Amino acid sequence: MTKRTRIVNDPADLVPILQSFATEPHRKVFTALAGDWRSEDELKKSVGDNVQKSLQMLRRGGLLESKWRMPEPGKTPDKEYRSSYSAVLANFQCSLDDLGDVVRVMFMTDKELEKIANAAIKEMKSGKKSVNNLCKSLGVSPTLLKGVAHITSRFAVKGQRVDIVEDKAKPK
Repeated sequence: MTKRTRIVNDPADLVPILQSFATEPHRKVFTALAGDWRSEDELKKSVGDNVQKSLQMLRRGGLLESKWRMPEPGKTPDKEYRSSYSAVLANFQCSLDDLGDVVRVMFMTDKELEKIANAAIKEMKSGKKSVNNLCKSLGVSPTLLKGVAHITSRFAVKGQRVDIVEDKAKPK
């Protein structure tokens, strides 16, 4: 296993890490990938059929590495995965309100997350692209906005700018 430490400098970056262990399926996939490189089919055999959501969540959180496995001649290559980190170092100080927002995002329902994501995207389409302007118009904290961005992956916070992430799976 790769013995690397993920350094977290922003409390909102804890959201995808905590989410990795929030449900048993995510935890099983992370644990299975801690040892060696595995393809999606190998994961399905060892932990169950629904690994796609766990892989997507681990990828969004920066906790997943991938590479192409060289196939036998005449066969197509398989993508294989492993976890990127085996430890976490939290290196930040935040207010209890910000820490509360991290916990709040973790326990939000899909409906609540979508409501905030849809409102944020509507504001971005009207021209609001900075974190501060977006947070003021939505009435949320930057930590909460970043946490929602980590979970929904419909928009991304890059420094003080917020951008809509196009979903390549959906037809235009």
